Amino acid sequence: MTFEGLNDRLAQDRLTVLGGFENDSDPHLPADCQTLILVGPKADFWTTFTQSPEWRDGAPDPVDRWSTRTLGSLADQIGATALFPFGGAPFLPFYTWALKSGQAWQSPVNFLVHAKAGLMVSYRGALALPFEIALPDPALFPCEACAKPCLTACQSGALDGAGYDVPACKDFLHSAEGAENRLLGCNVRRACPLSQSYARMEEQSAYHMRVFMGESR
Repeated sequence: MTFEGLNDRLAQDRLTVLGGFENDSDPHLPADCQTLILVGPKADFWTTFTQSPEWRDGAPDPVDRWSTRTLGSLADQIGATALFPFGGAPFLPFYTWALKSGQAWQSPVNFLVHAKAGLMVSYRGALALPFEIALPDPALFPCEACAKPCLTACQSGALDGAGYDVPACKDFLHSAEGAENRLLGCNVRRACPLSQSYARMEEQSAYHMRVFMGESR
């Protein structure tokens, strides 16, 4: 299987390769893993996902359950192992893996920023391949020449580049002033120029914000 072939197969489920690297004896990966592929949603993922049985059954954690089924099935088809950033401790080091991929970096606000998805990057899982495939060349760090609007976009004061006050962020989101962020998604993530070209549907952003705030579907 080639990189292009794998990406085309993922696209059938509105997923895409967000990076990868050759395994250098990472202790968190299966012993037979030669290449790790990081997988995330395409910008138009939500329309397809909301037709899935996981979304329609009304049960908790629909996105995680859909990811487990979809990537697990693909892994079985190609002889790979599916790995996920959820499911409880000990959590796998997806942040570190993203940095190793050459397609993502620590942004000025410390969130991951991706070469294409910007601050909207999200990893639904990874495929540990027992074979090598040729990967794209590392991308250029996009924040180098950017005006960095993310640094001044936070309306709650919870995120300033030096740290992230999660309780303060959630308090703001529950307030009347936080309505825009609650409905459209994090203002910091949306301020990133790359995020704007990889924008999520408003319904998807609102769902993720509800989950972050601890609310039901």
